[in-house]
Amino acid sequence: MIITIANQKGGVGKTTTVVNLATALASIDKKVLVIDMDPQYNSSMSIGVYNPKLSIYRVFSNEVKINQAIQKSQIPNLDVISACEDLAAAEYELADDENRNYLLKGHINSVINDYDYIFIDTPPTLGLLTISSLVASDEILIPVQCEFFALEGLSKLIKTIDAVKTNLNSNLKLNGIVLTMYDRRNSLSSLIEKEAREYFEAKVYKFNVPRNVRLSEAPSHGLPAIIYDLKCSGSQAYIALAKEFLERSMDQIGK
Repeated sequence: MIITIANQKGGVGKTTTVVNLATALASIDKKVLVIDMDPQYNSSMSIGVYNPKLSIYRVFSNEVKINQAIQKSQIPNLDVISACEDLAAAEYELADDENRNYLLKGHINSVINDYDYIFIDTPPTLGLLTISSLVASDEILIPVQCEFFALEGLSKLIKTIDAVKTNLNSNLKLNGIVLTMYDRRNSLSSLIEKEAREYFEAKVYKFNVPRNVRLSEAPSHGLPAIIYDLKCSGSQAYIALAKEFLERSMDQIGK
């Protein structure tokens, strides 16, 4: 299964969700690949794997094959294809390519059978890199920060997903919405949660990800929070989230 983690707004927990959800699944013997499609390469650094010479940009440039770009992380069962700053130029370099929206899909098909889950981390835009990720994916998971205007931005993203389904990938499904940086002491967090659950109902994950210092510290050590501090509230939230993710995945397979 290929899952894109996306939101056109930055700082909502996309990379944190990719890294820790992938780590949680790898820890229960699922074969997982993370593809970093963000030119800021935060998920690559957060897992401790960064190599611009073997990046997804080099794959797009046909300098290396995708299986050559796959790097093993220090976490068993978790592999990574790194991003790099040059990836920002891809949108311009591929502007005249009629198949640009299918570029990632074409490459990813050759390794899809090697993994149980492939997670794609995307930049905070709805440009080519994100669209290409959505075209290559079976599902999209959306982290939403519990703050003012969050749901307004979410509605715009849902429209983009619908457009991709209509024009480029009819099989794309919404896996769910994860509420991040939740602060139970803040009435705004509770309000955003209430509105999200009323409007999107079961699409919103049961478990919220709390605002947590240890989640913020972990990337500076090149470690997922689950490895950095398993007992912190953020890590425990992602472990619970992984269990719910598996339940939703099984439900989709059953359908």
